This record gives sequence, structure tokens and C-alpha cells, in this order.
Amino acid sequence: MPRTQKAAKRTLLWSVIMSSPGPLVVGLSLFIANSSTQTADFIRRTSEFIAIVMSFIVYKIAENERFSDKIKKERLERISNLSVGALMTLGGTIMSVLALVAHSTDKGNVTPGLVIAILSASANAVFWQKYERLGKKRHNPILAVQARLYRAKTLIDSCVTVALITVIVLPDSQISHVLDIGGSVVVAVYLLNSGIRTVLESLKALKLLRQSRTEKAVE
Repeated sequence: MPRTQKAAKRTLLWSVIMSSPGPLVVGLSLFIANSSTQTADFIRRTSEFIAIVMSFIVYKIAENERFSDKIKKERLERISNLSVGALMTLGGTIMSVLALVAHSTDKGNVTPGLVIAILSASANAVFWQKYERLGKKRHNPILAVQARLYRAKTLIDSCVTVALITVIVLPDSQISHVLDIGGSVVVAVYLLNSGIRTVLESLKALKLLRQSRTEKAVE
């Protein structure tokens, strides 16, 4: 197995491991907090975790040396990316709805969510750079979409961090409420944009693969 292939599989595995505590910790903290940004963050982390697990499984299957059919391999990779994009879009849609209906100004204790956001922003920045490098070396669509996903995760976690710090420093102020809602909106819009873009690219690639298979069948 090539060195870059091993590195890619190892990076995907670490992505799964590092992403797994996020939904749990943020989800538990929702019992003691009522932050729009934190609720949106929980939905986002959960959908992203599912997407990362799916990408790891598909990459492992597609990169298996016994998987010799190139078109089937590419189709599997594009379907995986389509699923990732769909989950990102779904998460962004739900978060948009939550931001529109949020009215409470009593946020509760958002410290656990803030800690996770800070740690995640740092870790995601590292994974973003790793996937960028691996994507260029391997020219693999799954790794390319993971780079996009982790770029989004890094920027979103930075936004969540700012919003939650404001909630802690100015808990009862109108500005903390506005920034909290604004944080969830930014998260939702960015996730929707990344998700829709990934879905459209995956559908286009799948269409080209079908055309290629049809042309080969005619020949």
C-alpha cells in the first residue's frame, strides 16, 4: 500500500476518533444551556460525524486492492460525497429554522460547548491542512471533500467560539442574544453553501460516470 494511501486512511480514522466526543459533550451541555448557537452546533457536529464515518468506510472499501473496477470505485466515492453533501445541507436547513424560531435570552451554562468549540477549531485546522495535502497527492474526491468539510468546520468553530464567549461575558445583554442568533445563522449559511455545492458536484460527476458506462456498453 502506497505511503500516501496509508496516511490518508490513518487521517480519516483519526478524524472519526477526534470527532466522536463533540456531539456527545455538546448534546449533554444542552441540558444545562439554551443557546441557539450551541443547539445549531450540536446538529452540525452530529451530521458531520455521520458524514466522516461514512467517508472513512467508503474510502477503505474503494482503496482496497481487490476493488479493480475503476468506474464502480469512482461511483462509490461520488455517492459517498453526495451523502456527505446531503447531510451538510440537512444540518444547515435545520439550523436555519432553529435560528428563526429562537427567542429565549436565558442561555444557561455554555462553557462545555465553548471548550469543545475551541479545541475543535484547533484540531480541525490541522485536519484541514492534512486533507489539502493528501488531496493534492492522491487526487481522491473523498479527500477533496473532506478538505472542504474541515475548512468549513474550522471557520464555523471559530464563529461558534466568538458567539459563546459573548454569551458568557455578557449573558443577559441584547448583544449576546443577537450574536448568539447570528452565530447560528452564519453556521447554517456556510454549511448550506458547502453542502449544496458538494451535492451538485457529486451529481454532475455521477452523470458523467453513467454516460461513460453507457458509451462503453455501446462499444
